[in-house]
Amino acid sequence: MRYVTSPHRTRAAAAALVASLSCLALVAPSEATTSPRPHATGVVRGNLVDIPVKGGTATVDTASLRVNARTARGTVELSAPAATAPGAPGPVTTGADGAVRWQHPGSGLSVTARAQQGRLVMTVTAAGGTDRSLSWPVTGTDPAATALQLPRGEGLSLPVTDPFWNSPEAQLVGGDVAMEEALSLPLWGHTLGGRSGVSYLVPTDIGTTLGTTSEKGRLRTTATHRFSRAGGTTRYTVAFSLTDGSPVAPARDYRAWLAQRGQLGSLRKKIDANPATGRLLGAFHAYLWGDARTARGVRQLSALGVDRMWLGYDADDRPMDSEAVAAAGEAGFLAGPYDSFANGQDPGTSDAPTSVWPDRVYPDFCVRDDTGRPVPGFHERGCYLSSEAFEKAEPSRGYLADRTRAMTANGADSYFLDVDAAGDFFRDFSADHPMTEERDRANRLARMKRLTGSDGLVLGSESAGGWANQVLAFGHGSGTPVADAYWGVQQDKETWGGYAPANAPALFFKPAKLPGNVAKAMYDPAYRVPLYETALHDSLVTTERWELPYDKLPAQKTTRALLAMLYNTPLNFVLDGTSITERGEELATLQAYFAPLHRAAGTEPMSGFRTLTGDRTVQRTEFGDGVLTVTANFGPTAYDGLPGGCVDATLKGDTKPRRLCPGAGMTFQGEFLAVVTGLVGERNAQHHGALLLAGTHGIADMELSGHLGTAALRTTADELVDTLVRMVANAGEPTGAAPTPRRWPRPSVRL
Repeated sequence: MRYVTSPHRTRAAAAALVASLSCLALVAPSEATTSPRPHATGVVRGNLVDIPVKGGTATVDTASLRVNARTARGTVELSAPAATAPGAPGPVTTGADGAVRWQHPGSGLSVTARAQQGRLVMTVTAAGGTDRSLSWPVTGTDPAATALQLPRGEGLSLPVTDPFWNSPEAQLVGGDVAMEEALSLPLWGHTLGGRSGVSYLVPTDIGTTLGTTSEKGRLRTTATHRFSRAGGTTRYTVAFSLTDGSPVAPARDYRAWLAQRGQLGSLRKKIDANPATGRLLGAFHAYLWGDARTARGVRQLSALGVDRMWLGYDADDRPMDSEAVAAAGEAGFLAGPYDSFANGQDPGTSDAPTSVWPDRVYPDFCVRDDTGRPVPGFHERGCYLSSEAFEKAEPSRGYLADRTRAMTANGADSYFLDVDAAGDFFRDFSADHPMTEERDRANRLARMKRLTGSDGLVLGSESAGGWANQVLAFGHGSGTPVADAYWGVQQDKETWGGYAPANAPALFFKPAKLPGNVAKAMYDPAYRVPLYETALHDSLVTTERWELPYDKLPAQKTTRALLAMLYNTPLNFVLDGTSITERGEELATLQAYFAPLHRAAGTEPMSGFRTLTGDRTVQRTEFGDGVLTVTANFGPTAYDGLPGGCVDATLKGDTKPRRLCPGAGMTFQGEFLAVVTGLVGERNAQHHGALLLAGTHGIADMELSGHLGTAALRTTADELVDTLVRMVANAGEPTGAAPTPRRWPRPSVRL
């Protein structure tokens, strides 16, 4: 079908865009930074020690390390007896600091229990040089336990009797995971009935694993700590807190723990220190390939109406050049390389530029195992490099500083440092640069701090463990609750894709389908909870893993878009020239919805989360003191006027919600640009289309905030759209007709 385009038709399209853009559409307590201090002294009753905690009294059995709590609702078990018996306890003493202490001479363990800021904090210390383990606490054993919270990626809350999670299909039970690496936050929790629960924090996460088992069809968890003097893990601390039973209560507890110790970062302060960090607010994230890395590719994104992006690129033979980086800056984008300080290979045979180092960094800086052999690096190539070796050499040789200068010589203002924040730490047995895992973490924090401080870069890293929240502006990976079975799926290159072709690797670009059990474990919204965002939303920006861009999993696109809007976190993409042309409008539409929400709430804490239906398909989040409220309906049927597959967001001052229905289709902007093309010609369509998009965006925001129609302005949205359309019509080069727009699924958007 062909049709004649007129200013009237363009005005109608623009008006429709305004109408759609018009719905594109628990306040957190203050967290004062205070030094930890003990509270009331415990009461000793033989082998039992009573410790006052917020919400009741905890009782520790010194013989077995069983922990109960007496509350207004009754007695609950916080831990069953230790799975590895600590041995008979010695006498119990009470110190002037209010702490209660005793020893287990047979196992060489000493225990301190104290009340601290409403928590029961217990520290176990091992004496002597012999390595040993303690499996404790043993949790989820109380009959009232109904759900288990795990910070796998963004977070999960699992009904303890759920058949799927108790089965081998979920691949959860029967294994132990390293807390510093496999969990994004050093915690877990349980809901006990409907209105109470318990949180477990482990600040000594290195050397600690968390195992999940199924006992008579019920999930329970056991933490195991390995004490090693040589490994630097002789102290083990667990903090117990009684909670209100909210699935995000453990994350609130961790947030408070960080704040009380001055360890909670602030994104707002990071922006104050480096204003470029502010460009993360409202930005989607994308790794670029092929022509997308050029200045033309960047300008093509901008012409679609995208006003904020983080753009990353591999350190290969075609990085973004200075012209492309400058174009990104002009568009309001951030741009930076992917790099890694973790791997080294022989420069003569290396398959990765980031693994090539000068002098004898390889092999002299290799991490050595206890046999003296180098620890194999990425994909068993080369070796992992010791952060201790780099730190020792940096003052005189400056290997890392030289690398960073070379990587940012094109003017890049951002940097993605792979691995460093992921929690994959090493004990190095090298005689030249010995290192414990705790020292490895300290070294990585120090070098990340240099990148953000003296180098002034907007820094991101992999997964962004909670311990790194103060030094990072963003992280890639914390948003994805990776199931163990996912790694096997990813290794099937025939269905998932590999690193070819070079300009658009199928690993990133080829659409794939997750097996049912993996999809359920990772993306079933009934199990998802925002633990990470509850703890750290206003500290740094997080996305899903980079190899899981938005278009990679077509079956999960709607769910992932709703989760991103619900959690106020960016979507991530991979782009080449073709994908910008074919799917750039979809990205632009989604980013147009997200941008005002994230600009307003990106530096606010997530102050509330709750489910509104029994099947957990309708969920609501709140940010700050009423700054933003988001309701997402993951179900198939409408809830209180919100259709299934849609999300409503309301900013403070909005008179009606902004609605996004990503599964309803993705061509409105495509049809709109086709209309504009018929009016002004193909050469000018994107320029004038972007003008209309930007203008209608601003008009919608002003209408929602009530600024239009006031005595001062005395105008309406329709009148302003008329003016915009006349301006475009007068400036255009009419062609008389426009092609029939191609059609593909598009989101229904009201700003």
